Amino acid sequence: MGRSRYRISDKQAPHFLTCTLINWIPLFTRPQTVEIILNALSYRQEHHGWLIYGYVILENHIHMIVQSENLSEELARFKSYTARQLIDYLMECKAERVLKQMAFFRKEHKRDRDFQCWEEGAHPQLVGNEDVLRQKLDYIHQNPVKRGYVDDPVHWRNSSARNYAGLPGVMPVYTGWS
Repeated sequence: MGRSRYRISDKQAPHFLTCTLINWIPLFTRPQTVEIILNALSYRQEHHGWLIYGYVILENHIHMIVQSENLSEELARFKSYTARQLIDYLMECKAERVLKQMAFFRKEHKRDRDFQCWEEGAHPQLVGNEDVLRQKLDYIHQNPVKRGYVDDPVHWRNSSARNYAGLPGVMPVYTGWS
């Protein structure tokens, strides 16, 4: 994980996570890049036992509440895989301006790569009870509203707000806690 004071304190408990693109580059404005994230999250659910309680994908970061048997390692694999997929997509599209930014803002100690996609760490916060879970879900779902993108959280396509409103979402979420 990153070099911060935030740590995954209970490897098998749900955590609120924020994954931010390097220098807040607005990469998730393209349906193809969002699809890379959604596919990777779905894969983690199906093949690695991730319980995703909620999520939102905004233009330059993702918030999610996730539980996994070894969340620290799983999250690192998720970020590594999605970084490779996103960079490959950008190279295929010849998105030189974005790739130059990812190269320019790459941390000095990351000498094993030309580009850095994600900021280090994910600021994990333990979700220790249902009250905290509800508060974090509300924060996640209200994020696009607070930014002025939509008036109602269910109108933001790339969020679990629709799932919790009883509507079909773009990806299933775990609601067994309620």
